[in-house]
Amino acid sequence: MDIITFDKTNEQVRLGDISEAPPKGLDRNEAKKELEILGEELFDLQDLLWGARQNAVLIVLQGRDTAGKDGVIKHVAGFLNPRGVNVTSFGVPSEEEREHDFLWRIHRRAPRKGELSIFNRSHYEDVLVVRVHDLVPESLWKERYGHIRDFEELLVEHGTIVLKFFLHISREEQEKRLLEREQEPRKAWKINAGDWEDREHWDDYTVAYEEALSRTATKRAPWTIVPADSKWYRNLVVARTLVEALRPYRGDWQKRLDEVGVRKKADLAAWRKGR
Repeated sequence: MDIITFDKTNEQVRLGDISEAPPKGLDRNEAKKELEILGEELFDLQDLLWGARQNAVLIVLQGRDTAGKDGVIKHVAGFLNPRGVNVTSFGVPSEEEREHDFLWRIHRRAPRKGELSIFNRSHYEDVLVVRVHDLVPESLWKERYGHIRDFEELLVEHGTIVLKFFLHISREEQEKRLLEREQEPRKAWKINAGDWEDREHWDDYTVAYEEALSRTATKRAPWTIVPADSKWYRNLVVARTLVEALRPYRGDWQKRLDEVGVRKKADLAAWRKGR
């Protein structure tokens, strides 16, 4: 299974050249088994992250309507201990948020060391929807690519592991899912006329996404393009990418916990001796 990652700024992203479907020949049942194994490792890695308090993890989920951001949170974050997980869904800015710079509300929700935060949509809406719907001048949103790169670099410099996922869904699959939402009472609340209207801007959003991905991909804050037409494969790609990104930190986190354990043991011995 090849995972498509962009980690060089201005490396051209062409979404039309990337399949939205899983690779041919990949067995769904085998993928499910792998996801379970990855989930167990992910839980263990998060436990080390929480205890060591040396790093934080920020997961950014972007994608068109119905691409599966909520699904990823349910099926991948479901392996995690809720104790150290925060999920934020960024919608239309409030009046207070509009009175600050566009990153103000984002920075406030960045994870503390030991925590894992998931952004369901994010600061990237400020170079996507505002561009497509002409909500701010072009001169303004174009400047934001640089601000975003600098912001994410700042997070990385202070110990945050930044992972960004674009859930890549086809136009046909999106239509199918929108129609299903209309027919299913439990999901109908998710859909409105604006979702259908946005489909009229499909090509404009494609251009906006391609430029955003190209202009903000960096070695330390890469973008992973996740084929999202099949939910089971989408979840597998996100889980594997997350585990592979955290796995190199295992040794340092374990070493930190061992050091803390030695100090705790000495403190308890001194306490008992002084009783």
